[in-house]
Amino acid sequence: MAPTTKEGQRAELHKTIWRIANDLRGSVDGWDFKSYVLGMLFYRFISENLTAYINKGEHEAGDAEFDYAQLPDAAAEFGRAETVAEKGFYIVPSELFANVRTRAASDENLNETLERVFKNIEGSARGTDSEDDVKGLFDDLDVNSNKLGATVPKRNKTLVKLLDAIGDLPLGDLQDNSIDLFGDAYEYLMQMYAANAGKSGGEYYTPQEVSELLARITVLGKTSVNKVYDPAAGSGSLLLKFAKVLGKENVREGFYGQEINLTTYNLARINMFLHDINYADFNLAHGDTLIDPAHWDDEPFEAIVSNPPYSIKWDGDANPLLINDERFAPAGVLAPKSKADLAFTMHILSWLAVNGTAAIVEFPGVLYRGGAEQKIRKYLIDNNYVDAVIQLPPDLFFGTTIATCIIVLKKAKTDNAVLFIDASAEFTRVGNKNKLTSEHQQKVLTTLEGRIEKAHYSARVSNTDIAANAYNIAVTSYVEAEDTREVVDITALNAEIARIVARQTELRVSIDAIVADLENSK
Repeated sequence: MAPTTKEGQRAELHKTIWRIANDLRGSVDGWDFKSYVLGMLFYRFISENLTAYINKGEHEAGDAEFDYAQLPDAAAEFGRAETVAEKGFYIVPSELFANVRTRAASDENLNETLERVFKNIEGSARGTDSEDDVKGLFDDLDVNSNKLGATVPKRNKTLVKLLDAIGDLPLGDLQDNSIDLFGDAYEYLMQMYAANAGKSGGEYYTPQEVSELLARITVLGKTSVNKVYDPAAGSGSLLLKFAKVLGKENVREGFYGQEINLTTYNLARINMFLHDINYADFNLAHGDTLIDPAHWDDEPFEAIVSNPPYSIKWDGDANPLLINDERFAPAGVLAPKSKADLAFTMHILSWLAVNGTAAIVEFPGVLYRGGAEQKIRKYLIDNNYVDAVIQLPPDLFFGTTIATCIIVLKKAKTDNAVLFIDASAEFTRVGNKNKLTSEHQQKVLTTLEGRIEKAHYSARVSNTDIAANAYNIAVTSYVEAEDTREVVDITALNAEIARIVARQTELRVSIDAIVADLENSK
């Protein structure tokens, strides 16, 4: 019997995904194979999404029996231009996921069929407004790769299994508004692969609950924002949290981001489509945000969230152009060449709207190290841009156990102080990782919104005091940890020890007497 509740449905879906991902993987490394599972999930989604869209239009026009999937390809051409303008892509009926799957087992050239289908889908957007959003989406789904099998028949056998497994996923009917299950399946797969991929996979994925906390921080007290941005977008999960937190219609001008890794950039665009974000409502770019930022014409952004790569190398002062770049110049110094963390921070600050908020995951060292980083912190504190610093628990992220923190930036604050929150104990152990529950998140948000001071948890410290402390903004410098050690009365303890020793002596005397009596009786 199928589960009826949404959570039951989700649990069933996750169980099925776990099974197929492991069954299909075989000798292919999990992190590599995710591209095949996710790519095929995307192919199924856009096929069903397009079919539902076209069918709905025809049904509303009076043709209740119309089914796009059953049309001859030639008869489907009439709606191509209009559909591409609305959806961003087009798929002829014979190339829809369901129809290709039906023929797959008997198709000796399945790899060629799929390669042609993917090229046609991308080609349908060529020369249109959606071309940049669709181009290259199937690049990582290489149907001729030796990873799928040493020979064409073996590869095709794997592809048939993949089509069947993805086709059997209980993702509901798109017309029944179960669309979120596709996005949920994607997120679960990303988390599953990241958890098992170590550092190579984990660096592209921010745990769901951390993403949600970042998004909620940036929209505290708001019901809508102009647009949201992530300069190190990864798979796009942080950006998509705004669709959950606010509703996608309340991100009025769309979702923006940039990602340096091509495979991950493709995953991010797929993620947008799978969460039913129309191509016109997202603008993701591929490239190096620090050296070649793609959204000069789109900033400023009212909400910015990011989990940039930790302590990566960048050009820094080896590039003479950067010190005059308007994003970095105000601090008078560039982040060290070996540690780009605060370069991302300065970039984010530069593109933050006056009425906006940014929440950035940072590595601990940027809070207290000297040199150029101290000078950048001086600029941030002296200009009253740091709203809060939140210490997170250790072991939240895939690939590292280090306790990270969140820096919250604002350009229009109501006081000249920084709120420090020690949330290092706010977690529940789940499996082999720590997790922020909704209760833990809410405690942080309530404290942040009210700028509440609480012993051993939060403290509001003036910028003047921070300056006097060498611009150190580590939470532990201002929030004293609670001493949970038991207070011991040494005098009482010594008296108790003396009593025990005396009693021990009495017992020895008694035992000796009993032993002597036994020996005499013999």
